[in-house]
Amino acid sequence: MTEQMFVLGGAQTDFATNWSRVSDEPLRAMLADAVTGALTDAEVPAADIGTAHVGNLAAELFTGQAHLGALLTTLDPAWSALPTSRHEAACASGSIAVLTAMAEIEAGRYDVALVTGVELMRNVGGRQAADHLGCAAWVGREEFPDGLPWPTLFERIAQEVDDRDGLDRGHLRAIAEINRENARANPLAQTRGWTDVVTAADDEANPRVVGEMRAADCGRITDGAAAVVLAGRRYAQEWARRTGRTPAVIRGWGHRTGSLGLQDKLDASRGGEYLFPHLRTAITEAYGRAGIAGPEGLDAIELHDCFTITEYVALEHLGIPAAKAVEDGRIARGGALPVNPSGGLIGGGHPVGATGVRMLHDAARQVTGRAGDTQVEGAGTVATLNIGGSAATAVGLVVGRVG
Repeated sequence: MTEQMFVLGGAQTDFATNWSRVSDEPLRAMLADAVTGALTDAEVPAADIGTAHVGNLAAELFTGQAHLGALLTTLDPAWSALPTSRHEAACASGSIAVLTAMAEIEAGRYDVALVTGVELMRNVGGRQAADHLGCAAWVGREEFPDGLPWPTLFERIAQEVDDRDGLDRGHLRAIAEINRENARANPLAQTRGWTDVVTAADDEANPRVVGEMRAADCGRITDGAAAVVLAGRRYAQEWARRTGRTPAVIRGWGHRTGSLGLQDKLDASRGGEYLFPHLRTAITEAYGRAGIAGPEGLDAIELHDCFTITEYVALEHLGIPAAKAVEDGRIARGGALPVNPSGGLIGGGHPVGATGVRMLHDAARQVTGRAGDTQVEGAGTVATLNIGGSAATAVGLVVGRVG
């Protein structure tokens, strides 16, 4: 990066809230909650925001509402002519919004940017939600007779991992247990109060969803929004003098996109070291830009676990042997390299367009020592890994302390 990028503050909504039950305008209400919280947390007045970006997958399908950048401008009178954009990259929509805001600041167009992500999904039934979310697969080429696009595709990924290298489903159950346990410490996590989740291979208490994938292996449909305030060096230095605070800094980033179709990606990687080579490249680009060799330079990770197999595959591509990491406890809270101290997607919740922004927010909180009960002691460098679709879009960030 030619310009260092600083995270001044951020916020997220309570991911346990069903926003259609508490507001007549749930999309706008979620945006208002997260954005107002982010500005307050960052101690940045609305008038200082030079540009804003919204990540969202499918508001048109769930609510009929598009043009979310213009919706954002209604939140404050200072934004009546604010330049805004909306970005879609499936579950990586929020991270793409972050990268675009970073690029604008790096180009010198603006000093301060607001990035937010939002998704409303609990206003329809589960089957309809699954159908809407299927728009991020290859429509017309990938078929899902059972009506469950994403469990079907990620179970196919699990089968491929098993075929190539072997897979112990017990490791996936352990990942679910770790993330749900982490979520208990997060006051905004969707599952923080859940006490009846069974991760064992019990066909009644933890039924199969598709193939060997069970209910506990799956993230839940979630409403929510998250927001962060980004700034370049000039504004961040003035901000630090004014507030007496030290911001987080985005030290590195990586972004790659593979084929929309899962089978295309699997066919292309046969005989290679990695299941998704472009995913590995996004990660190594982030490592390289941050000046670290690999996971040994990290203190914690917030990564994509829409399903337990997603985390397992993500760990491998981060350079961490997943099975061994589960067995030796390094990824658990209190381990050598905690993963998803927030609870991740399985424990914390997965409002699709907000997830990448939420990950950055949590990473910034960790490295500035502001993560509350989810704080990883001594965390100075935290990575995020956000993926969209069947690992089609991949965005990695490395966030650290200033200095």
